[in-house]
Amino acid sequence: MRLVHLDLKGAAPRVSYLEQVFPLLSQLGANGILMEYEDMFPFKEELEILKSPYAYSEEDIEQIQQLAELHKLEVVPLVQTFGHVEFILKHEKYQHLREVERFPNSFNPHIPDTLALVKSILSQVIEKHRRSTWIHIGADEVFHLGEGMDSKTWMSYNKGDTGTIFLKHIKEVLDFIATQYWGLRVLMWDDMLRKISVGALQGERMGMTVVAPVVGLASPELPPEEPPELAEGDAGPAAAGPAALPGHRPHGLAEVRGGGTPALPGAHTALLVEVQEAMARVAPLCRYDHYSVLCELLPVGIPSLAICLQTLVNGGFTEETKRKVLDTLGFQSMQLEQSTCEGRGAFPGAEIYHMVEQVNGHLKESILKALEEESAIKGWFSPYHRKRLFGNPRNMESFGSKVLKLHEDWESFIHDLHAQLERVYFPDTVEEWMEENVNPYLDQLRDLVRDYQ
Repeated sequence: MRLVHLDLKGAAPRVSYLEQVFPLLSQLGANGILMEYEDMFPFKEELEILKSPYAYSEEDIEQIQQLAELHKLEVVPLVQTFGHVEFILKHEKYQHLREVERFPNSFNPHIPDTLALVKSILSQVIEKHRRSTWIHIGADEVFHLGEGMDSKTWMSYNKGDTGTIFLKHIKEVLDFIATQYWGLRVLMWDDMLRKISVGALQGERMGMTVVAPVVGLASPELPPEEPPELAEGDAGPAAAGPAALPGHRPHGLAEVRGGGTPALPGAHTALLVEVQEAMARVAPLCRYDHYSVLCELLPVGIPSLAICLQTLVNGGFTEETKRKVLDTLGFQSMQLEQSTCEGRGAFPGAEIYHMVEQVNGHLKESILKALEEESAIKGWFSPYHRKRLFGNPRNMESFGSKVLKLHEDWESFIHDLHAQLERVYFPDTVEEWMEENVNPYLDQLRDLVRDYQ
């Protein structure tokens, strides 16, 4: 499986854009989509509070799956079941389920309502994905696990540690899936498992439903603490992993290759990891967590994603691989070290790719140059002058036409960019991206022009 992870906790694309992107992903070598909906899923009934105002509808979810099926992409839904649940625990209704009262990052696994809520969320998502043969339960970065009073009491009473707490909760989640959705295979991130002793893992092995850990690393090397025992066992591994993506948090790039037939619930399992060392760097797609700023937009990450997928398919980034990427994306050349592509581009969102490049490369520089290096502005139109509406027209006219032209050009450009973004994204994403990347600089120019006029 070569999965592209669409992490929708920020900059979730409209379905009309996914309709354009899915055939491209298939052409580049992906055969599945890992959909981390978060608040973009159309939760209903008691879970309706979790929905974003711009959440996909039930019809959208069905259309996404039909589009994926049309392009031979399997949809694997990802439901966070332990950490990264800020979109749930930010709500007052669920604050009592926090591991640490002050922080909305992770569930308290000792409260029965936690497992009941996880089951309810899993059920709603799985019911809308009955074609899927895999479910991903997240389970990465369970921050502050063991720091809550309930966990401290449990560890003291049971002579346990955070590893046993983690395994106990995950086992309950897996048992629910195995009981209610027999045959549905499970993926999870591996980072929390790497912190647990081999003995503890082996002690739980017989009782745990088979789950396939997916490696997410910050470098192409396996961490030194990776237990070698994990690579031994009777049965073949049950997983494959994500082809790189513009996006899964800072987990870097890794491939997990599964050999043999996926194990059924109750069977022995083992993890066999093979990490690609020739991967390109990848720009994050959305957010590191529900509270962070946006990282990168999908159209801007597509060239990087294309390189990673083709590297994964071909086992290395050869000249032939590079040529396939260039031909598919409509570029003439690319420089990996500079993270640049030359040419017009002919992929969905290429216009946004180039316009964001202009914003990143020229907006701040051109405005600061005009405001800080123009001697007439510094000497005759300083903040002091502007505050008191006091200036000599002779000196103001020496910079006025240049500043007005710069302002007009950028406003026209940003108007076009805004229109392009609205074709791909919902209004909240467009507003946030503009606030973070454009307005801090353009507002300075706008203010100056206002005072000048």
